[in-house]
Amino acid sequence: MIDHELRKRVVAEMHLRRWPLLTLPSVVIQWVLIVSEEERQAEADIIGQLPARDDAAEHPSHRSGQLSEGIAYAWERHSEGSSIALFIEGVHEGKLARGEFSDDIRKAIAWAETLPGAIMRATQIFVVEHDAAAEKLLPTLDFKRSELISCHFGGSARMWCDFRLKQDSFGKLLVAANGTEVRDFTRLVQRLQDLGNYRNKALMGLPVAQEVWPRLDAVGQKLSNLATRVAGQKDRDDTLMDELSGLSLELTSIANGIDYRMSATAAYAQLVDDRLEQLYVQRIEGYASLTNFTQRRFLPAIRTCAAVVERERKLSLRASQLASMLRARIDTRIENQNASLLRSMEKSSRMQLRLQQLVEGLSVVALSYYLIGLLGYLLKGFGHRLGGFDPELALAILVVPVVLLVFTVVKSVKSRLLSDAE
Repeated sequence: MIDHELRKRVVAEMHLRRWPLLTLPSVVIQWVLIVSEEERQAEADIIGQLPARDDAAEHPSHRSGQLSEGIAYAWERHSEGSSIALFIEGVHEGKLARGEFSDDIRKAIAWAETLPGAIMRATQIFVVEHDAAAEKLLPTLDFKRSELISCHFGGSARMWCDFRLKQDSFGKLLVAANGTEVRDFTRLVQRLQDLGNYRNKALMGLPVAQEVWPRLDAVGQKLSNLATRVAGQKDRDDTLMDELSGLSLELTSIANGIDYRMSATAAYAQLVDDRLEQLYVQRIEGYASLTNFTQRRFLPAIRTCAAVVERERKLSLRASQLASMLRARIDTRIENQNASLLRSMEKSSRMQLRLQQLVEGLSVVALSYYLIGLLGYLLKGFGHRLGGFDPELALAILVVPVVLLVFTVVKSVKSRLLSDAE
């Protein structure tokens, strides 16, 4: 037996997304980037120059290791972007909150900012040991108290955030372990950060949905007017079909334009729900919880996106049904025209048959007339040679047999011609 070529990669996939164990206190700085396909090679060149852990060096979508003493990194490639996180330990988190960075930290941040892509989310996560340390740090983080979110998650761990961008263009997140085992705490903080990342990516669909909604309104109104005109039967069917085809093409264009973004939004929204469920959020009196914030701000946006998708689907279905009805009416009219044409052809055939029968009768008479005329000349000749022979009487006697003979011959020739044609 030999190993499948993907075995090691599949096994590694189950472990590579884990963050390194967090130290208390420490700071995590993470950027979530939207990276185009044209920028992927430049990104790979930069990441490929970094020192990596032995188990992550060869994986194409994950890489982690040490940038310098006390500063680790973790890079991950996603379907439509990447994320890079710096894990800074052994520093006073209060200095970082005030923007007092050491030279090593400045260099690490400057290096991260050279990565290609557009920033979708940038977060500074301040990790402390307990609530008392967090209370000392809170005043330096410039949280807006009226919108401050705070709750327990995963048991005794606690988080603070107002989900607003600060002057340095970073969002700030404060978390306290409160005795949570370090491995569990690291997983919880990563899930908490994943929730925010997926939330932002899901919300990328909202501007698209808001932009498309007026177009759907216009198409819906045109489709309603067109249905009324189809029912009125005043317009030509081909004119109605042309307009309906145009509306169908418009709906197809809208569907093609929003399909990827709306599908991604639905997938990210499901991941947000999964992460929220895994965090076991517990409300703290006097603060909005992460669950409350998600339900109040996030769910309406996701439902708007879902409503756009559903409306586009229903309009496409209405257009398809109207097109089917119009085609059925056109087909019925064509069938009626064909039936009328067949009746006309049948009547014409009967007339042709009667004319043919008339011509056949006239042809028998004509042929008989000419044949009798020839026989008359022949009999008159015999009358001069034979005494007592009456040619006129003989000709009169031959009229009926001649007519019958001609009729029989014509009928026989006609039958033979028809049998040869078949």
